[in-house]
Amino acid sequence: MQVVKWMKASTALVSAAAAAMTLGCSPQPMTPAAAVNDRFYPVTPDAMTVKAGIVSGQVTDMKVMERVEAGSGRITAPAKLTAKLVIKNVSADQAVRLLGAKITYIDHKGLPIVLEENRTAPLLKLAPSYGSSDRLDPGQDATHAIDVEFPVEALKAKRLKDIRLDLAYIPSSYKEQVLNFPVSIGGQ
Repeated sequence: MQVVKWMKASTALVSAAAAAMTLGCSPQPMTPAAAVNDRFYPVTPDAMTVKAGIVSGQVTDMKVMERVEAGSGRITAPAKLTAKLVIKNVSADQAVRLLGAKITYIDHKGLPIVLEENRTAPLLKLAPSYGSSDRLDPGQDATHAIDVEFPVEALKAKRLKDIRLDLAYIPSSYKEQVLNFPVSIGGQ
């Protein structure tokens, strides 16, 4: 009889402990995070080549992207312009040292479109990567990734007319000379 009471009490105790663990100690279900989608705005044309002075610039794969929360439409990451920039020295006799670049967005009236206050100015650092040089000799080119802030105002229809790249560089004369050293072997 004593054994039966102990077994019933043990079973009740184990059942109560199991119920407490599953009901009382389980984590509350988390609300799923809202899905965030990338919204792309096409830039037309998405590639072009222009020349200014002794350098030419080719921009390809231009697009504007912002991240938007599904359902609410809330912007989670503001718009950014991404592209690939190839700068080429088209001079026959001058080297170019690349310093940097600034992007300006121009509206349909020819005026700059200003970024919002909390956004970073669209500057490009054209500093060399490991093992490369910031100098472009005649005919050489350098490839740079563009990933800069894009103004919300420019997303409105027919508002953006031009994207201007202000390139800073130092030109220097480039010459190739041949030095001949007359020599002989063994006094001949």
